[in-house]
Amino acid sequence: MMKTKILNIISAIALVFGFVACSDDHVSDLQLRGDCMIEAISLDNFEGKIDLASRSIVVRLPEVYETSAMKVTELSISDGATCNVEQGETLNMDAAKVLHVTNGDVFLDWTLSVLHDEARITSFTINDVYTGTIDQDAKTITVYVPATIGLTDLVPTIVYSANATITPASGVPQDFTNPVTYTVKNNSAESTYTVTVIAIDKPKALFVGSASSLNDLDPEAKKACEWMLSNVPNSLYASFADLRAGTLDLSECKVIWWHWHMQPAVDGHDQFVAKGTDALDTKNELRQFYENGGSLLLTRYATNLASFIGATGDDDWTTPNNCWGNEEESAELCGGPWDFVKWGAQANHPLYEGIIAGDDPNRVYCTDAGYHITNSTAQYHIGTDWGGYDNYDVWLNRTGATILGVGGDGAIVAWEYPAHNGKGGIICIGSGCYDWYSYKYEDGYVEKFHKNIEIMTKNAFNYLMK
Repeated sequence: MMKTKILNIISAIALVFGFVACSDDHVSDLQLRGDCMIEAISLDNFEGKIDLASRSIVVRLPEVYETSAMKVTELSISDGATCNVEQGETLNMDAAKVLHVTNGDVFLDWTLSVLHDEARITSFTINDVYTGTIDQDAKTITVYVPATIGLTDLVPTIVYSANATITPASGVPQDFTNPVTYTVKNNSAESTYTVTVIAIDKPKALFVGSASSLNDLDPEAKKACEWMLSNVPNSLYASFADLRAGTLDLSECKVIWWHWHMQPAVDGHDQFVAKGTDALDTKNELRQFYENGGSLLLTRYATNLASFIGATGDDDWTTPNNCWGNEEESAELCGGPWDFVKWGAQANHPLYEGIIAGDDPNRVYCTDAGYHITNSTAQYHIGTDWGGYDNYDVWLNRTGATILGVGGDGAIVAWEYPAHNGKGGIICIGSGCYDWYSYKYEDGYVEKFHKNIEIMTKNAFNYLMK
């Protein structure tokens, strides 16, 4: 009994003074048998930078350097310690390595990784609105801005490689009357980009919306607009108010794109009339543009607009009859690619040129597993049960449009009003798969088919601008 009491007392003292406490790395607080430090390490004679707080080591390398077989040219550790990696050993550093340093009855783990020096500009935006097109091979950046803002005092926001420096600095006003060079330096890497800002007084393409500027658009529409500004030359953002005020010279404009996202969904004719007031207040200007040969790309709930600017004659009740959509925060998770089906005779329509193909060449795959999608849809239900379109012929005769794609249930999700009698063409995409922005991606998400959204949109511009 006395022996048990003595042991209990010793245990209590040990707990009070922490004699048996260990860290997550099984390192005794007393460090009785020595340290487990990495004091220096080099790979192929490139010195590693040691961060004691995070126990991480980073070896900086030139921008292009083979890492699959790197020799440990230097390794210095605490006296009496051993490591699972030895000096002179060759490592595959395509992925980080854990260095296990042991000294007696204690050890520490260190993470060793390599970082290539990269000196790149990845985004260049003027006045937080106008995004440039970057040619990484030629190291050139082109930005289109309205002529009304001038070129002498523009503020660029620049995103560039981590750990790099840039001159002139991001956020510093610049005179872009002539091209300006920006130099990015990152350790051993250096790149010089030539930035050219072009003032547009007669845009070739417009993205329209109710917001006064691109920055005020909802994330879905903003993502689409930013893509257009970076990929469609001589393109601008304009508000419906700008069109009504006649502040833009549209004499050379070929295409107006409206991608309208709204939560909750815009379901049918009456809701469009109630919620699309800004667009409908501009319908005379848009109709004049269309009747004078201008084309439109209408996507998501904007597809309703075609019925109000004369695409179907005087019948404005030809709006999509089957619409819905979720909130971004309650977006559906794609377990795999979502798609719609090319319509028979239109399977080779220019809209589908060069899209990334999946298992079924007749399907247009638009998302990937791990993508969250609002599934915002504006389509035509076909059938005798409801909706006013008993079959495809009824729909074709009433709308005068051409079917381009259908959903799994046969609903019309993509269609075209061909150019005729001097009027422009209109392409409408109301498929829920046509989604630009996801507020969330699941771990492991890899983008493949979602690139088809950009490919189809670029095809639409190329087709409508001819």
